[in-house]
Amino acid sequence: KGPAFLLIRLFCIIIAHILIQKLFSSLRYVVAKRNDLNPVTLTCRSEEAPGAVTWKFRGEAPEDVRQIGPDLSVSEVDTPMLGEYSCWRGTQMLSSTYLLLEAEEEEESDSLSISCRAKSYDCHFSCDWTHSGQTAVRLGLGHDCSEGRKSCHWVNGDQLVDGRFHFQLSHSLSPYSEESAMLELTAEAIVDLSVARTTRRFYLRNIVQPDSPQIVRCQEGKENLSVTIEPPSSWSTPHSFFSLEHEIEYVLKDNGETGRSSSVLLPKGISKLRVRSRDSLVLSTWSQWTPWKKVTH
Repeated sequence: KGPAFLLIRLFCIIIAHILIQKLFSSLRYVVAKRNDLNPVTLTCRSEEAPGAVTWKFRGEAPEDVRQIGPDLSVSEVDTPMLGEYSCWRGTQMLSSTYLLLEAEEEEESDSLSISCRAKSYDCHFSCDWTHSGQTAVRLGLGHDCSEGRKSCHWVNGDQLVDGRFHFQLSHSLSPYSEESAMLELTAEAIVDLSVARTTRRFYLRNIVQPDSPQIVRCQEGKENLSVTIEPPSSWSTPHSFFSLEHEIEYVLKDNGETGRSSSVLLPKGISKLRVRSRDSLVLSTWSQWTPWKKVTH
């Protein structure tokens, strides 16, 4: 894959990010319930300038709608009516609004695929959106977002090469006090012109997964092998307060058998080993294993 492919890929990522901003910005979309008798209103930003306003949908005058002044009233919304509506004065487009559909509960559960992880108890954690059919995704933290208030601070993610969206979020929980408040994470996604929305609540400790630790050295004594392990640089400090426990997997040189130990003192005659760690207090998710390290004798 040459430079031309990479430039095209970068261009697509930029366009996708612009689309997210466009679809999720204020007054750019209206969400309707399927076949709801209560009409939804699409507002034209006409700025009260003189002249008649007309609406277009897919380049044509929309059907089964009612224009009230410069605005458009749409009733009994269904899939064929979804998309971008634009209002015009002559040949000048004044504004456009996307008409989207509120996803049903079953569709929401299928569409909202998100996993979160905190590398430590610091003020940041990350989430990955793994569903591949989305047009736009955003996350919000706190009660304002779960209630759908305008004061919610929404976070847009970066789209990765494999299609996932990656988010970096910040929280205000103190790492030194007992965790009593749950994080409240709201996700909104546009999937096939439907808006899926859900809120999940969890404790920070439930998503903690340290990075892999560091194997500093292996020192062979008369009776055993001593392994020195350090926490990852991303782990919370002081380490005396935020303690980690380690698990070592090793391979014996003589017969190739494997074993595991929670002690840093291992039997002699090991050919290679690797280590993983977790929070020793709350028994968090284990970190990924370190690469295998050869033991020299």
